[in-house]
Amino acid sequence: MALRNWLWLLAALAVLPANAIVIRADIADADYRADASELPALADLPGEGHGVLIAPHWVLTAAHAVQGQTLREVRIGRKARAVAAVIVHPDFRAAPPELQQGDAAPLLALLKISADIALVRLQQPVNDIAPLVLYRGSDEAGQVARLYGKGASGNGASGQDAAASHRGELRRADNRLLDSDGHWLRLRFDAPPAAEPREGMQGNGDSGGPLLLRHGGRWQVAGLMSWQSWQGDLSGFRGGLYGTTAYAVRVSAFAGWIDATLAADTVQKRRPAR
Repeated sequence: MALRNWLWLLAALAVLPANAIVIRADIADADYRADASELPALADLPGEGHGVLIAPHWVLTAAHAVQGQTLREVRIGRKARAVAAVIVHPDFRAAPPELQQGDAAPLLALLKISADIALVRLQQPVNDIAPLVLYRGSDEAGQVARLYGKGASGNGASGQDAAASHRGELRRADNRLLDSDGHWLRLRFDAPPAAEPREGMQGNGDSGGPLLLRHGGRWQVAGLMSWQSWQGDLSGFRGGLYGTTAYAVRVSAFAGWIDATLAADTVQKRRPAR
């Protein structure tokens, strides 16, 4: 199983990649459908997984969504954009095969210390779509985040549909962030009546998809979907059930690394040829 698949499949409250958003069982799917114009900066990785444009040359994504493959292009605004380089955070830790089966606890322990974030540098700048800015605050807990994805779907009562495609229609949902824990944001799929009116959880195929917070009158990138938690044997994992807890990469915790990476690239381009 590809790494970007199992990371969403895991975890003692386990990890499951996101299909086009797992929705409330009592709300029509049509209420979750979104037009691409809502989030033109969304990047589609080949086959499944997402990222988000944060600068003309740069896409931010989850490291596990690009690890173990040669990424040649991403699609932004329905156009293929050639990739020049993929820069994975040095503290990302890929899980060895022995942790991808049996008790979820060892895998979760590794996931929690891993820096699941990467930057994709494009060969040419994206000039037809405005990048999103990073959320740099420390007050994410308690705010309602907006999630986007084209991965697998299902509903909270029965969980993600195991047969659902990992690349489907764009959906969006809302979820109130429980708290922040170091470099993670934590959210839970609450059942009605505690749920948000359009509560949802990302599913398989939505890894690297953005969590957005409204700040200063505009949407900002606060998180990247990474994994769902699970207790017990990984063979019994079913993602997207009511009560499931998920973890998103906390972008504010990595803002310094992102800024330094983009700045180093700018300096390199400005150096005179020898």
